[in-house]
Amino acid sequence: MIPTMKSALFNRQPDDKPFLISGPCSAETEEQVLDTCQRLAATGKVQALRAGIWKPRTKPGMFEGVGTKGLPWLKKASELTGLPIAVEVATAKHVEDCLAFGVDILWVGARTTGNPFSVQEIANALRGVDVPVLVKNPIHPELELWVGAVERCKKPVCST
Repeated sequence: MIPTMKSALFNRQPDDKPFLISGPCSAETEEQVLDTCQRLAATGKVQALRAGIWKPRTKPGMFEGVGTKGLPWLKKASELTGLPIAVEVATAKHVEDCLAFGVDILWVGARTTGNPFSVQEIANALRGVDVPVLVKNPIHPELELWVGAVERCKKPVCST
């Protein structure tokens, strides 16, 4: 992880410019990921790169992302641009794969945030890991679910 990542994300000052994480919504090919990320980096306005590696879908049979095979593409984009990378995770296996490829920032997506069991699985996989985790608001506006997800990620070991 880039040493100042936590500071850049969490020690924001009122006059700081926004911390922008940008990249393709869905990673589809290596060429697409590298081209998009390099173009974004060239703007000088992006502080981190992202790509949708896993895409949760409502119905089976729809494109659900390229999966783990896209992580080396994003890692290469980071190496080419010098920017950190961020990926949405929904399972412990996603966390493990991301950590193996040196992903700098993880985030729990809106669909996953609404499922305490899934959030706990992710939190347990993060035990002993020092990586920033962003938690998106749940699909439906239930503050307690959001707060619960944040609390689980802050205290990752399930008590039972």
